[in-house]
Order: sequence, then C-alpha cells, then structure tokens
Amino acid sequence: MYKWIILLLLFPTMSNAQNKRVKNKQAKQIRLAQEKANAELVSNLKKHIKILASDSLEGRRTGTNGELAAMNYIVNQYAQLGIEPKGTNGYVQEFEINEGKKVTDNSFLKIDNTSLTLNDDYYPLAFSSNAMLSSNVAIALKEKSHPWFLDVSDILEENKTNPHFDINEYIITQTKDASQKGASAIFVYNSSTITDNILFNKNDKSEVQSIPVIYFKPTIIKKYFSDVTATKNIELSLTIQKNTRLARNVIAYINNNAANTIIVGAHYDHLGYGEDKNALDALHEIHNGADDNASGTAALIELAKKLKQSSAKNNNYLIIHFSGEELGLFGSKYWIENPTINITPNYMINMDMVGRYDTAHKLTVGGYGTSPLWGSVFTSISNQNLIIKFDSTGSGPSDHASFYRANIPVLFFFTGSHSDYHKTTDDWEKINYAGEKDIVNLIYNIIEYTDTKGKLIFNKTSEPQSARVSFSVSLGVIPDYGFTGTGMRIEGVSNGKIGEKIGLKSGDILIQLGEYKFVDVTSYMKALSKFKKGDATQLHILRDNKEMVFDIVF
Repeated sequence: MYKWIILLLLFPTMSNAQNKRVKNKQAKQIRLAQEKANAELVSNLKKHIKILASDSLEGRRTGTNGELAAMNYIVNQYAQLGIEPKGTNGYVQEFEINEGKKVTDNSFLKIDNTSLTLNDDYYPLAFSSNAMLSSNVAIALKEKSHPWFLDVSDILEENKTNPHFDINEYIITQTKDASQKGASAIFVYNSSTITDNILFNKNDKSEVQSIPVIYFKPTIIKKYFSDVTATKNIELSLTIQKNTRLARNVIAYINNNAANTIIVGAHYDHLGYGEDKNALDALHEIHNGADDNASGTAALIELAKKLKQSSAKNNNYLIIHFSGEELGLFGSKYWIENPTINITPNYMINMDMVGRYDTAHKLTVGGYGTSPLWGSVFTSISNQNLIIKFDSTGSGPSDHASFYRANIPVLFFFTGSHSDYHKTTDDWEKINYAGEKDIVNLIYNIIEYTDTKGKLIFNKTSEPQSARVSFSVSLGVIPDYGFTGTGMRIEGVSNGKIGEKIGLKSGDILIQLGEYKFVDVTSYMKALSKFKKGDATQLHILRDNKEMVFDIVF
C-alpha cells in the first residue's frame, strides 16, 4: 500500500518531466527544421545569384540576349514550382521601349583628319539626313555640292524678345533653301554669346531634311574657322536611327481565390557592358549586377516558393520580375498601364539590392508611411537578426514607385549603396547570403502577419529629393524617366519646394527655364545647373497642351 502511495505522489512529477522531454524534443525538431530550411534558402539564393550574375548573361541589359537568358532562367523556376503563368504569352509580357533617335557608334566627323567628339564638339540635329561626304569647306564659301555654314547669331539677336521664335523652324527653313540651291550639308554655329537652345532632340518628330544638318560648338569654330576664308577638309559619316528595344516582364500568380492580391516584385535587368551610359566606371566590361539586382531576383523566386507552400490564403500573390528598371522603371510602368490580370491590389513589396546587409548600413525599409498599418506590423513581428531604418516615402528610384503612383501601399527593401554600385565589381562573392536569407524571412513574416488584416489603407507621403545629382538649386520635382516626348514630364513634387508652391502637378511637362530650353531630363539638368540660390527666372511648362509660365526665385 505504501509503495502505491509513493507512486501516486511521484506521478505528477514524472508526467511533467515526460511532457518537458516531449516539448524539448519538439522544440529541437522545429529548430533543426528551421536551420535546415534556412541552410537550403541560403544555398538556393547563392545558386540563383551565381547564375544570374555570371559572365555568360553579359550583364542582363534590357533587350539583349543576356536579358533573354535571365528571363528563361526565371521562367523555368516558376514552371518547376508549378506556379501559374500570368503574362501575355505564358509567363512573359513583352513591351517595346522607344528611346527616340540615336547617332550610331560608327558615325564620325573629321576636320583635317582630326576626329571630333560627338556631343562635346558637335552633334547633328534630329531632322538631319544620313550621309557620307568629304569636302573642302570655308565659312565664307557657298558653292554647289559643298557644305554651307549658317551663323544664327543675327536671327537670335533679332528675336531676343520674341517668345514665339523657334530656332529649329528657322534652321529647317534655311536648310531647305540651301538644299534647293545645291548645298550638300548645313553646318550651324553661333558666333554670339546669346543662348541658342540648339539641341539634339531624340524625340523630335520633324520631317527629315534632304541634307545633313550639323551643329558646331563655339570652341570648334574658334579652333578651326576663326579665319572665315580658311579652307578645311571635312569628312562626315552620319547615321541617325530609331532606337527601340524589346523588353520582357516575367509574371507568375498564386491564386487563393481571395478578394485582394499582394504584389511582390523585383527587377532583373542590369547594365550589360555599360552601353546606356549608366555605369559608374569607364570600363567596357560586363557589369554582372549581383546585388543590383540579381539579389532581389533570387529573393523573389525563393519568397514565391514559400508563399506557394504557405497557409496564409486570404490574399492572392502576384509575382512580377521587371525589366527596363535601369532605364527608368519601364517594366513596372508598363505593367501598371497594361495589367496582365484583373486584380484588386492590396499592397506591393519591392526588393532592389538586398544582398549587402551589414550593421553599418542597416536594412532600409521604404514606404513605411504609405499605410497606417505598417507601424503595427513592424512592432509585432519578430526581427532579431536585422537592424532596420525606416523611410516613410512611397516614391523613389525603383519599381515600387510605379505602384505608389497608382495609390497602392508599398514597402521597399534595400540594403544600401556601396562602392561596387553600377560597377563591374558587383559580383556574387560579395553578397551577404545569410543577411539576405533573413530579409526573405522577414518579408514572408510581414505577408503572413497581414494575412488577416484585410485590404490596407493607402496614405500619400512626401516626395524624396533626388540623391543622384547635386545642384545648388532645385525645383523639387520628380522626373518621369520613361517619358518619350519633348521636355521633361514630372511624376510629382516635393512638399514645401518651389514646384509645390507654384502649383506644379503630376503630368506637367517642363520645357524651359529662363532662357534655357530643354528636351529631356539630361538637358533639364544642364539648364538647372546654370542657376544659383537667389536667382529669379521664369519656368515654362505644358499642361493639357497649353503653355503656362511661372515666375520663380530659387
């Protein structure tokens, strides 16, 4: 009897010990399973990035075989995962990028066998014909079958106060007259100090003239033609052609038959050999773009895999790999304007350069202010391995900006710039794979946490200032880099800046600042650089095809 009493007294202790052993075993199994899953995730991220950032893909430049190879690799991943295609042709959505006109690389101009530098010394006007010629010329001579010179200084002086004067129309009229009289080309120059606003407008729609029209910079006129009777030999080979390329988004879809859809995206294009002049080194070598943005591409593939297996079913998941981001967010803008599926968007997550996490730069999460829910999300989810700094802005130089413009809440994940950014040295060996693994898990936890929160409320945020170029003055406007017309269309304005104060709106096309006209973002930047704080001038814009003029003081 006494033994049974002892056993009964010890039973709860023995039972508790047994339960503790079971729980410890379960916890260990969970921990081991998580460690195994994390190890597999790291291995997969490394595999994807090594392939996407390999020399064989030649930098994944938009519209090249390297981009096509990357596209095929991504498509194959989703086909293997059994995730539904949602492009216009399987997983793929093709779109054309029209970059206007360009002067081909084999064009040249020589004076007395000395080669001139395109843009620095001379440039053709966009309505110039293509041609090859070799001729002895002098400013003072106007002979048949030879090039003629056109000095625009007098006409500029006559029209200094004429707001309707168009220098291009004048040059075209003079070119037609000269051609009829036998000129083989027109060389335009300006001997005065009056701003002439003669530019190569890649988006010019004017009729192509019958002879080439070349603009000489004042330094060239001074160097070779200070004596107007001096005869020089000029050799010209000029080809201007339409500059288009075919790009491809890759789109997959996890259909949970839910009312709302979460969009997760990353761009997969990069710089190729630096042909688009957006590299930060001068080497004509492959820019592999391991961090930018093979890292985001790999993270998106692995995140899609986790979402396919997830029990979070209250949202559908649209996965988009964008092309054309490096050229100006072309892929994301194209999808917004030409969606491949009819959805009710909940929010969008973008991953661009998530491969270089360190505790110094931290992980930046942009778009924090685009929904009031983001605050509670980040205070509720576990995040022990990452130090995060938040940026409330919904806009910015990556694809989430296209969705923010469509009034969709966004989050933008970014581990910061570095010395290899847009250089040939951005290689797979430099990726922090453990850090990227933690970022993928963090994003998955965010999606899982919001699964029961319904459709997120959208908030508009302040606009960021561009950090790419530093000027002493600013209008506080956000350029639309995908605009293919003449001028600089804007996507938004920054709070408290000149643009907001004078009432600029998204969609306005800026065309002139003071005496300086501009035809695109690059020439706008050049015009802006002419001003300093305290300068007063006028800004000319087009709104709904009507010109408006604003008085401004920087």
